[in-house]
Amino acid sequence: MLRSLFLAAAGSSRLERLAESAPVSRGFVRRFIAGSADDALRVSRELADDGLAVTLDHLRGDTRTAEQAAAVRQEYVTVLGRLREAGLTPVAEVSLKLSALGQRIDEKLALEHAHAICAAAAEAGTTVTLDAEDHTTTDAMFETLLELRRDFPGTGTALQAHLRRTEGDCRELATAGSRVRLCKGAYAEPESVAFPSALDVDKSFVRCLNILMSGEGYPMIATHDPRLIAIGEDRARWFDRSTGEYEFQLLYGVRPDEQARLAAGGHTVRVFLPYGDQWYGYLMRRIAERPVKAITSRK
Repeated sequence: MLRSLFLAAAGSSRLERLAESAPVSRGFVRRFIAGSADDALRVSRELADDGLAVTLDHLRGDTRTAEQAAAVRQEYVTVLGRLREAGLTPVAEVSLKLSALGQRIDEKLALEHAHAICAAAAEAGTTVTLDAEDHTTTDAMFETLLELRRDFPGTGTALQAHLRRTEGDCRELATAGSRVRLCKGAYAEPESVAFPSALDVDKSFVRCLNILMSGEGYPMIATHDPRLIAIGEDRARWFDRSTGEYEFQLLYGVRPDEQARLAAGGHTVRVFLPYGDQWYGYLMRRIAERPVKAITSRK
């Protein structure tokens, strides 16, 4: 019930305006989201100094014009240059939503922008991962991924275990050089395309994880669920994966003690670090994944 409420809230412009104007919001938001690009660079340095890797995600609202899409492209190109100048690109990459580049209004233009960002990442010595969105964008995302991999084979993508199609997608992508971020999924989807129960999503996550771990690609295990993290550690041992052949990904501000524990155990741990002032939809979807834990726990 709480998950449904938060997902519904994520799409409410009225609640967004109220939340952004509430005095209590700022401190709570800063637990999970860096503010400006300067803040993101500072936090990235702190995380790197703690032995953690980073994925930067620039938050913005709906992209409705070509000018807005171009501005997102420039933001990523600029921040990649700053990461390189700061010496952070050995441990920092960027995560990119194709909708932010105008995919819903012009798929060709979005591909051109994504290609430019991948080129900037390659020049900086790092990579790009395409972020997951709702199921209506998945086919277009795959088409863009294949195009980008022609020139930038290290481009990664996120797959959502709650979608019924994802097990098959994992089989297609469990290939040499393929980087796949496996997450549960944070969008409200119809039962026709997504598993309705949390138990079914967890079972799908494990099936998908087994496929990725048994393949030749590079699995990125994106979850805060203690049971799934334990299964991930077990699967890495079972499939004789070295610590450089997979990684765990956790959100900034969520279970930092677990991030430290995994890193101390020799695992590669990447912190997903969003930044920007258009945070509302992102934060509501993240809270929806584990509402009580997200609100009450810092561990």
